[in-house]
Amino acid sequence: MILSRKTLPGFVAAGFVMTALLGGALAQPRPPGAMKETMEIGDEPGRVSTEEVSITDGPYARQMVLFRSSEPAGTVVIHSGERFLYIVQGNNRALRYGIGVGREGFTWSGQVQVSRKAEWPDWRPPPEMLQRQPYLPRFMAGGPGNPMGARALYLGSTVFRIHGTNQPETIGEAISSGCFRLANGDIVDLYERVPLGTKVIIRHKATL
Repeated sequence: MILSRKTLPGFVAAGFVMTALLGGALAQPRPPGAMKETMEIGDEPGRVSTEEVSITDGPYARQMVLFRSSEPAGTVVIHSGERFLYIVQGNNRALRYGIGVGREGFTWSGQVQVSRKAEWPDWRPPPEMLQRQPYLPRFMAGGPGNPMGARALYLGSTVFRIHGTNQPETIGEAISSGCFRLANGDIVDLYERVPLGTKVIIRHKATL
């Protein structure tokens, strides 16, 4: 596992849409022009969001894009500065998902592997989150009202995960305590494509 909090220099990766892979219920994220650096809303335990909820319109919709990378097919690359997660497909293509990322002070970069997978994972808010939102439960069993959403991919030995959310409107925002969130329909799709041991590269911005 390799972790760093340094911001990496970068440029915007090619993002020309080739084919949209859409489906499920509609969830509308904020347009990029309206994005704040940090979205000032709290988690909402108990708010129900099913497996079918996906981002179906706009830049955060799941779609195939041009993506230049020397990484082998199957590698997951996260560009938190652009709010996108990519699965490298080879031939300069990748499947791209819109994501929510860590708020200011909770961004990170590095290289890890998917060490565990879980369906409807339980939730234990970390101390940093409880300091900001003391009303949160200390433990919540998995289910449609759980802020961890429908699936979770655990990242190495860190406390961070790629997971679903019961707040799909937060996709494209900096809101989490360091985890990466997708709409439930998108994390279900990602979960099926990413096996244990998959390399995950986290970058603040796209790089050459």
